[in-house]
Amino acid sequence: MKFYSGFSLLDEEYLFSDFTLESNYTVCGFSYGAIKALNTAYQMLQNAQRVDTLQLFSPAFFQTKDEKFKRLQLRTYKINKELYLKEFIRSCFAPYNEKIVKRTTNSFEELQELLEYVWDTEKFLYLEEKGVKIEVYIGGKDAIIDVQGAYEFFVNVATLTYIKDANHFLQLQ
Repeated sequence: MKFYSGFSLLDEEYLFSDFTLESNYTVCGFSYGAIKALNTAYQMLQNAQRVDTLQLFSPAFFQTKDEKFKRLQLRTYKINKELYLKEFIRSCFAPYNEKIVKRTTNSFEELQELLEYVWDTEKFLYLEEKGVKIEVYIGGKDAIIDVQGAYEFFVNVATLTYIKDANHFLQLQ
């Protein structure tokens, strides 16, 4: 299994162990890592490599957010990166208690990429044509992404699991 971490995170895949399919032919990603996972699976298939399953956990979905929201996020990050990331992690766990997660370095450009990313229906159709099983997991209490927008998009391109009381980490407590 190949797993891609969320923005500023490291080794958080254990949080999704109840959902992940342990296979050499599975590609998974959480939040920002879901973007990387989709693009990796797409590239692998184009290079005649085997992918059986793509799993996207709380994919970073901001394409329905306006430019004002995105500029505010970027400006806040630039002003105080550490404070921004502390609040970001707190929001990932909301409305439940925060847990300790490992962090890694990140960049302004990565934040900009995840905020500006537009999910491409054609990539999903290509994976589906190639026989890839696509699973998307979304928490109903996710304070990070546009849950409704994500639901409306992913329900049309994947098997969608909506966990009503789960947060961004798909935790229920």
